[in-house]
Amino acid sequence: MHRRRGWAAALAGVTLVLATAGGAVLGTAATRALADAPEPAWDNGLAATPPMGWNSWYTNKCAVTESSVKSAADTLVSSGMAALGYKYVNIDDCWMQSTRDSSGNLQPDYGKFPDGIAGTADYIHGLGLKIGIYESAGTQTCQGLPGSYGHEQADANLFASWRIDLLKYDNCGNHGVPALTRYTAMRDALHNTGRAILYSICNWGQESVPTWGAGVGNMWRTTGDSTATYASMLSTFKGNMAQASFAGPHGWNDPDLLQVGNGKTATEDQAEFSLWAEMAAPLIASTDLASASSATMSALTNSRIVAVDQDSLGVQGTPVKLNSGLDALTKPLSNGDVSVVLFNETDSAATVTTSAAAVGKSGASSYRLTNLWTGATTTTTGTISASVPAHGVVMYRVSGGTAASTGWSSTLLGAQSSRCLDATGAERTNGTQVELYTCVDGAVNQYWHLTPGGEILVYGNMCLDAKGATTTNGTPIDLYTCVGSDNERWVYRDDGHIVGVQSGKCLDAIGQGTANGTKIDLYTCVDQPNEVWNKP
Repeated sequence: MHRRRGWAAALAGVTLVLATAGGAVLGTAATRALADAPEPAWDNGLAATPPMGWNSWYTNKCAVTESSVKSAADTLVSSGMAALGYKYVNIDDCWMQSTRDSSGNLQPDYGKFPDGIAGTADYIHGLGLKIGIYESAGTQTCQGLPGSYGHEQADANLFASWRIDLLKYDNCGNHGVPALTRYTAMRDALHNTGRAILYSICNWGQESVPTWGAGVGNMWRTTGDSTATYASMLSTFKGNMAQASFAGPHGWNDPDLLQVGNGKTATEDQAEFSLWAEMAAPLIASTDLASASSATMSALTNSRIVAVDQDSLGVQGTPVKLNSGLDALTKPLSNGDVSVVLFNETDSAATVTTSAAAVGKSGASSYRLTNLWTGATTTTTGTISASVPAHGVVMYRVSGGTAASTGWSSTLLGAQSSRCLDATGAERTNGTQVELYTCVDGAVNQYWHLTPGGEILVYGNMCLDAKGATTTNGTPIDLYTCVGSDNERWVYRDDGHIVGVQSGKCLDAIGQGTANGTKIDLYTCVDQPNEVWNKP
């Protein structure tokens, strides 16, 4: 599982700072590092795979009604979407009255929901589906209705009494109170109800939510709101892609609701659906299903691609190539296959190419490629290539041979020094050199993630890099934006050596140094403990 350690200590540190500083923003680098370290996923037994369903917002906005929600639920069943896993029917903002009742409880807008939310829930449950509701972790929702801040337990109890199955918890009306405080309060309130309610954190990717989301909810937004444009899709994809190391079963990066069917071209819709599935994202449609085109429904019901999203291994796909807008992503699957997306960001058709070795496959004279949009199969001896339309994708399932390791997340402890591989000064800029430093439990700048493609990431989006793509002894090792090049790819050997794919040389503590601040470089691999890195 791609989870970080040290959450109990981190939360204790955050609580202390809030108690002594009146809720001020965390003030020291050490405390910020601890706050960035989530625990193993909050396991309420839900979201073993990314949640799927429908949300009312982009279809109805504030015109949402009981009738429109029931209609969407009916279509989920009749279209076959429910059978594929689209189970959650989510009512977004504007379902409630503008004031609480005399007992302080939220009230449904009975003009819109004549049977109340409980009555709507009964209908949806009767179809074998689940119901979701919306609130905000502030004093008001984004449409100015009563928020749950200060009412967490009462509202959670009310939702449980209505047999709610999912809570989408927004970020409006927050008055600057730290997100971790507000979202943890509702987490605890939901737990106290005794009902298993899937918890969707919607704080728009702010306050480093991927780094703590797994200890608080089942899914968390990684970006701001999406729109039904290609530019928005591209921006959202890139923002979510960078957070791959934080996702896994019971806790998922959420790049917002699917905009499939809401105004992009069919090619762009296919790209969005493929990319969301490759990133193991929640697949929550938000289009008018009753009037959706056949192309829209065909995309949403592509069982081959849904299977990639819902694969039980639960690994978010990562890039193996990001080059001039021609991208390749790889996602290992539980049966040993690999899903590959070739994505053309540019405005003209282009050929996108990668290889079986780059996406984590080896050990076969040929591999079978199944095109997940057409169903056609071909074979290759190693090259994976296709002509991809502008703004489009070609998506393959690659079978045969053996798959590489699905990766790991860990500190890296120098065998000679007993100090950790450390991003100097907790900096996050290109060119930051790495060094040895005393290990600090939960320090985000000492926690590394090996992707299936061979990148070693820190902060979820910065790659360990041989500076200048050079291969000589003494080449400094620094951090750089991941671009998919071989000087950013590594092999972690069973003997603890970390070997550069481009250079064939090892990560080395310069001069066999052991002191804090000893820099790391490339050097010919020798049987010396200053080149051995252990995963505790």
